[in-house]
Order: sequence, then structure tokens, then C-alpha cells
Amino acid sequence: MTTHPFSRRTLLAGAGTAGLAVAGLAACSPAQQQQQNPGGEGSGEGGGLTGTVTIRLWDEQVQQAYEAGLAAFAEQEPGITVTTTLVPWADYFTKLRTDVGGGNADDIFMINGSYIEPYITNGNIIEIGADFDDLKADWIQPAVEQYSSDGKLWGVPQLTDGGIAIYYNATLLKDAGLTPDDLADLSWGGSADTFLPVLQKLTVDAAGKRGDEAGFDGTKPGTWGYSAAQDLQGIYYNFLGSAGGDFQGPDAEFIFDSEAGRVAFGYLVDLINKHHVSPAASNTNDNGDFTRDQFLQGKIALFQSGIYNLKNVADGAEFEWGIVPMPAGPEGRISVVNNVVVAGNAASKNPEATAAVLRWLGSAEGATHIGTTGAALPAVAGAQQGFTDYWAEQDVDPSQFAEQGKGESIGAPTGPNYGAALEAWKPFFNEMFLGRMPVAEALTQAQEAANKAMAG
Repeated sequence: MTTHPFSRRTLLAGAGTAGLAVAGLAACSPAQQQQQNPGGEGSGEGGGLTGTVTIRLWDEQVQQAYEAGLAAFAEQEPGITVTTTLVPWADYFTKLRTDVGGGNADDIFMINGSYIEPYITNGNIIEIGADFDDLKADWIQPAVEQYSSDGKLWGVPQLTDGGIAIYYNATLLKDAGLTPDDLADLSWGGSADTFLPVLQKLTVDAAGKRGDEAGFDGTKPGTWGYSAAQDLQGIYYNFLGSAGGDFQGPDAEFIFDSEAGRVAFGYLVDLINKHHVSPAASNTNDNGDFTRDQFLQGKIALFQSGIYNLKNVADGAEFEWGIVPMPAGPEGRISVVNNVVVAGNAASKNPEATAAVLRWLGSAEGATHIGTTGAALPAVAGAQQGFTDYWAEQDVDPSQFAEQGKGESIGAPTGPNYGAALEAWKPFFNEMFLGRMPVAEALTQAQEAANKAMAG
């Protein structure tokens, strides 16, 4: 793979592929809104639509793709002005909650499965109803299932991840006497662990000693072998699933405090604090982009992540790189898989124009720029070839993500108070990854706090 092989803190914390379990679904569809607002804003003379529609996103790469695609939309609907707003991932869902509550949200906003449920139950977003039926056959089924409840769909599919894989720095591999073939079938845990020895060989301290050599001082890092961190989608969900565990049960109760959880999190914490083959959690607990940035700077040999970082790696890596499978755990390779939608604001002052933009974004023509710019893999099947063609031209093969996505997956977190639950468990996870709280104790307290917060 060549040198030039987002910034999206990605799709997760998103939900799994099961449909959302919600009640009190009261929002109406665009068609119903149009019937309720005949001749209102958005109805121009001669039947043309007019007005302004705003779209809120968290991903700069996708924003750029949207703006390219919306230029074509403007030719079809010249009376509608569409603008995009970028809100950083770190603040996105807090600001969205505040703005929706205050009536200041955009007409359309990107959202993932972890956070969507309250907006459905509170009637904040519109149903993607029968007036979208001509488009739905082209939307990938896992995305439709993920955002459906009681036979109703609550967002227009936009982005889809496959599974998780590992980006490698070919120069650092070569320096360690390794090849990509040495990474093709690694496993972690137990007496058959082949992953840790590779990571130790790839880790070098400031004095040039490797992690498997006498005299290695991991407290004085030079380069790290791996990107272990408190990264839900890229790291710990996959270790938990591969250990045979789950984060939540069918009723959204948190169940990560299990034997499998202690195995998975214990292994990760040891990679950081005992073996020193990954950056200290003081660098990563509150900076989700640290490991990616260190990989791009040639300081991490193996960066485990998803297709959502492909464009970042391709644009930012000034070294030869490639993609290999993530390591298998005691129960094999079990990855999280996720999709992202755009939702229509039920309080939009221009529902007709909003519906027209949503239809455009859900069409193969409207979604094609997401793929042809390489920004992300569209969740609209008719637009996916552009993504494949783009990366083929760059001499990049992203098929490893799709291959992992075809396998067994672990359902990602969701629930009516997911944001509060995340805030409740994170302090305990912070201490656990820092090595200041035993894994078993941290998981027990984190789970109790998360379940209490989820219950409200």
C-alpha cells in the first residue's frame, strides 16, 4: 500500500444492529407535516420549494463531501438554500440536547444509535415514512434495522462501518524484523497469546531497547507497539466481545462487570501499565485522537480503528502503511459494527424543504459524494461503488473492514439515558486505565453507576 495511503470521533458510541426499543413514538412524517402546513414556508410560486435548510454534522470530511453534493442539489431545487454546520464530536451531543430542548437545533442533524432514543420518545425527530418508500430499497438493511422501532424508521441512512481492523506502519514493522504476514493471524489472552510478543518487539524505549529486550524501560517511551486506550469503538468493545462478553443485556442493563469483562479490560490495562506497549492513559483518557495522531507521526506501529479513520490515515501518513485483521480473543474476532443516520427536526420551520433535502441525502445521487471523496462508506448501496473506486485509485484495499463486518459482532451501547450513563461510568474507567483502580473494583462500581444513571 502506498504512502498517501476523519476527523471523526466516530460513529460510536452507536447502537448494535438490533432495532431500538422505544415507546411513545409521536413524531410525524414529512408527508404529514406537509399536509399540516399547506402553502407555508417552503411552498414557492409555481410549486417550487423555497427557504433555508441547515444540516448539523460532527465530521469535517463528510461535511466537505456534503457541500460538494449539495451543489448538485441546488441545480434541482434552486429555491432551497442548504448550509452545513460543524460541531466537534466532543461537544456534539451535549450541544444537540441543549439546542433541541431550546428550539435552536438545525433542520437536519447527524446522529448515532447511542443517542437517538430520547429524540424518538420525545417526538423531536420525524418518522421516515411512506414518502421515502421509493428510496428505502437502496438503503443497507443493517442501518434500516438499527434505526427502526415498531415498524417505523427514524433516520435516513448515511454512513456505515464494517468491522474494526489494524492499520500498520510498514517501516516500524521492518525495523522490528516483522512483515505484514506476521500480523495476519494474531491472538491475545492465555498461554497461546501471540499478540503481546509482537507488540513488545514493536515497542522501543528512548534508549533504543525493545520491549522484549533486557533493560527495556517502558516509562521512557520512544515508539509504542499498539494503540490500547479507552476507545469504545476502536478498542475495548472489540476486546470485550472477543472475550465472550457483552456491554449491555437485551433490556439495556449494563453487564460488562463479568468474568469476560475482567479478562478483556485486564488485558488492555496491562498492555498500558505493565508491559508499556501502548501510551499512558494520562495521554488518552481525555483525548480520543491521541493514538491516531501518534500513529500518523510514526510513534505507534499498530493503530486499531475503523474505516472512519481511513481518510485520515491516507491523507496524513507519510510512510508506507497497510491494513490487517484485529487480533482474535478467546472467542475469536468479534467486532462492533455501526451505522449513522441523519434525522429531520420535528420542529423545523420549513418541513417541506427539509424533507426534500432528506430525500436527496438518501438517494444514490445525493450520497455518492460521500463515497467518491473517500470520506466514508455510504449506507446507500447505490453510492458505494464510488467509495471502492476512489480507494482503488489510491492503491488502497479497505476490504478488511467489510470482511470483519460480516462476522459475529457485539451490540454497541444504547438507551434512553445513554449520555448520562457514559458520564457515570467514565470516571471509574479513567482510574482503571490509569492503573489506579483494580479492574474488578472499577468494573463493579462503573456498572452500578451506569445502571443507576440509565434508570434516571
